[in-house]
Amino acid sequence: MTLVLALVDVGTTLENATGFGRYLLVFLLAMIPAIEPFIVIPVAIGLGLDPILTGIAAFAGSVTAVAAIVVAHQHITAWWRRRTGADPTNSSDRYSRARRIWKRYGLPGLAFAGPILAGIHLTALLATAVGSNNRVTIAWLTVGLAAWTVALVAGTVGGLSLLGVP
Repeated sequence: MTLVLALVDVGTTLENATGFGRYLLVFLLAMIPAIEPFIVIPVAIGLGLDPILTGIAAFAGSVTAVAAIVVAHQHITAWWRRRTGADPTNSSDRYSRARRIWKRYGLPGLAFAGPILAGIHLTALLATAVGSNNRVTIAWLTVGLAAWTVALVAGTVGGLSLLGVP
């Protein structure tokens, strides 16, 4: 039910915008964890927005959110270490589970599987929590997002054409 409401809200929001504002909204909506490109791309293309511009806007929004999460995590962790002298990434079972997943699949596996399994925001947080280099993390997650964006745009356009939707 929540997914249906999100789809309706995204569709309504995009329908009420005009021109460049629609693509700006795609950019912003792709940054929101509950929406992400997996919802905003099909809805936007279904409403008649240009598939390539939609993909670019959604991709840019997602990459912006990933970079913000990685940088924020770095700053918060450094602040926590200065304040308490403890390493927050060694303080819970969640981080030890994240490390086990990391050891099994690595950053490339996480970058490609994470967005569909857990969402890009949690994937970015997981990658930074296990101690990966920030630039490498952003680079791999960007590659994974690019692949998913292309797949979503192509799948949406193909699906709509099979349904006979212009």
